[in-house]
Amino acid sequence: MKDGPDIARIGSLIGDPARANILGALLSGKALTATELAGEAGITGQTASSHLKKLVEGGLLAQAKQGRHRYYQLAGPEVASVLEAVMGLAARKGHLRVRTGPRDPAMRAARVCYDHLAGDMAVRIFDSMQARGFLQVTNDKGGLGLTDRGETFICDAGINLATLKSTRRPLCRACLDWSERRSHLAGSLGAALLDRFQHNGWVRRAKSGRTVHISPKGDAELRKLFPVENPVQS
Repeated sequence: MKDGPDIARIGSLIGDPARANILGALLSGKALTATELAGEAGITGQTASSHLKKLVEGGLLAQAKQGRHRYYQLAGPEVASVLEAVMGLAARKGHLRVRTGPRDPAMRAARVCYDHLAGDMAVRIFDSMQARGFLQVTNDKGGLGLTDRGETFICDAGINLATLKSTRRPLCRACLDWSERRSHLAGSLGAALLDRFQHNGWVRRAKSGRTVHISPKGDAELRKLFPVENPVQS
């Protein structure tokens, strides 16, 4: 491809194993220091600094200084979307890194994808909203929007749609879930739903990593709020 966007540069930035681990760690949505990211990637601090510089220059990471510490985070939700999509493609093609342990089932059940919910429960929410006619395709590129019924449902759930619509960020977006290999809900609405679930005490983010713990009450309430008649088995 001689003209147009340089996808080779983005691909090379993501493709390095150490940088891939750094980017994966930042999918939690939290800002981390170079030392913390070096630990996540299993590399020295000096090597991490070199990788972080490349990722910042490539526009994939943003940095902020607070006191003596410099923090790094993903440059925005579009970066998280690309990473989750690439992870989904890798999973479908069988390119998996097997890590055994109790965290695997928890990560598949519910985790954070930058600022919205991913995993089995997130896919259930998307399927339920779609089946009940709350979501609609808005253009030939697969853009999503809320129907009138969907807007009523979201407002009844205690979310201020007017505030979400006032931002430049897309309200609804389908994000390919790497573990379920189907879509979950992203965009400003996806982020607002996760915030609401946390406010209600239904879910709680782990202190580190991406895992989201759903309380027994939260599981019951979410299944009641987002019923699925014939859930698809993964």
